[in-house]
Amino acid sequence: MRKVLAIIRREFVERVRTKWFWVGTVLGPLLMIGIIGFQILLSTKKGGERHIAIVDGTTTEFGRRLVTQLGTAVSRFHMRRVTPNPRTDSLLLDEVEAKQLDGFLLVGDSTLDFGVAEYRGSNVSSVVDMEELQGALRRLIFAARLERHGIDTLLVKQAQIPIHLATNKLSGRKLTGVSGGQSFGVGFGMAIILFVAILMYGVNVMSSVVEEKSTRVVEVLVSSLRPFQLMVGKVVGAGAVGLVQLAVWLGSAKLLTGVRWRPADAAGGMGFQFPSIPTATLLVFVVYFLLGYFLYAAIYAAVGAMSSTEAEARQAQVPVQLLMMIPYISFFALLNDPNSSLAVW
Repeated sequence: MRKVLAIIRREFVERVRTKWFWVGTVLGPLLMIGIIGFQILLSTKKGGERHIAIVDGTTTEFGRRLVTQLGTAVSRFHMRRVTPNPRTDSLLLDEVEAKQLDGFLLVGDSTLDFGVAEYRGSNVSSVVDMEELQGALRRLIFAARLERHGIDTLLVKQAQIPIHLATNKLSGRKLTGVSGGQSFGVGFGMAIILFVAILMYGVNVMSSVVEEKSTRVVEVLVSSLRPFQLMVGKVVGAGAVGLVQLAVWLGSAKLLTGVRWRPADAAGGMGFQFPSIPTATLLVFVVYFLLGYFLYAAIYAAVGAMSSTEAEARQAQVPVQLLMMIPYISFFALLNDPNSSLAVW
């Protein structure tokens, strides 16, 4: 037992004394906070101005009204109406290529009858732009169809009451105050941390085994203790390092509970509040880390024992990484239905 403890102490101290361990431990939470803040900043930032031409192929006033509505509904959209002719496409394509126009929207009688329209532009991957353009089209078509049937548009708008569904997670018979979005975010964040931590420390165990084999240190160690004791010492030692790092990260997350960040240009109470993480959840997370780590660290140690060089070990670990990808791919299915047979069994 003393020999195993000596190996554990050696593996733990050897890793903890390195400056990169402390750099990673301290920068981990800061990087996580920075990523969250950057995502919030990007989500509140609006796109730039867009110059769009509307090719009006309708036989009614629909095209003119569309230009007016898009110009007023989305202030950053600068619209102009174009009457189609044989050279319209060629001229508009030249303007798009010359960066004078972002794109052009093709509308016709089928747009009002069947909701069919086409946008051609240099950037069609902007979700915000396409949603705003599609939303303006939807509202205008909706209003035009109501007017066609003699229905008061204002009356219909008043009848459309926006619904806000508040979610509150139950724990036993008590309300936790955690919303659905927060619950999903906590689960997803913990799953990512679990995956990265197990993979990182499992690879560390494998690299340590390969290094000692290549330097002949393992021959000296095996002469004084059994191979199983050596494996236990390495796995537990590296796992203890992982626990220290996780303790710092989870402690930081616990301290951030309830902290609210609101950008300067956010309206009202809009912003981000770090979700509350129950202590029991953190303890369960640590248990799952230990179970997953011991399983994969033992497999990685076996891979290192079968490999003679680092290059050979990297090739041999591919099946193990593919095995770890199975729960990673299942993240969203498990988070959407944590009580399903896939999650339980």
